[in-house]
Amino acid sequence: MKALEEKILTCGTVAEGNVLKVNSFLNHQLDVAFLCEVGKEFYRLFKDDGVTKILTIEASGIGVSCLTAQYFGCNVVFAKKSKSSNISNDLYKAKSFSYTHGTENDVIVSKVFLNPGDRVLIIDDFLAHGSALAALIDLVEQAGATVVGAGIVIEKAYQQGGEEIRARGYRVESLARIASMSVEEGVRFV
Repeated sequence: MKALEEKILTCGTVAEGNVLKVNSFLNHQLDVAFLCEVGKEFYRLFKDDGVTKILTIEASGIGVSCLTAQYFGCNVVFAKKSKSSNISNDLYKAKSFSYTHGTENDVIVSKVFLNPGDRVLIIDDFLAHGSALAALIDLVEQAGATVVGAGIVIEKAYQQGGEEIRARGYRVESLARIASMSVEEGVRFV
């Protein structure tokens, strides 16, 4: 998506450790009008797949998932990274390692929100190593539901996550694919 690449170049910054900061429009402050366009693009890509639910992981994927769901006319379910007292023990659970935070989390979804008849589109803000996406796929499979694909806003294509998930037979559509990035040279797209 050319508009997304331009937004990354004008509003994003590369920090030490190959961290792309897009918090002015994607994962701290949300540019709602722009993310509606992102949602429209995901709808264009997956509109013929019978999506009945969108699944994401807290927290950064929630905003773009909600704005995407309005085009599909479906609900958003988000996997939580910790269990609170208001969630029953009847849940699906998978492990996800966050390279950003350096922690492993049990991600959970209440069994009431994912069902065998669901056709699930997974949406997330970033794809790098693929741990979060693999965990979300695992949750859908535990429910006996169908993963129709994954819509990723930004993929670090120089890391293995996207290719590993695609090699497992899952459709992954990334709106911006980064070939390389550094503080000195900025961002280069595939």
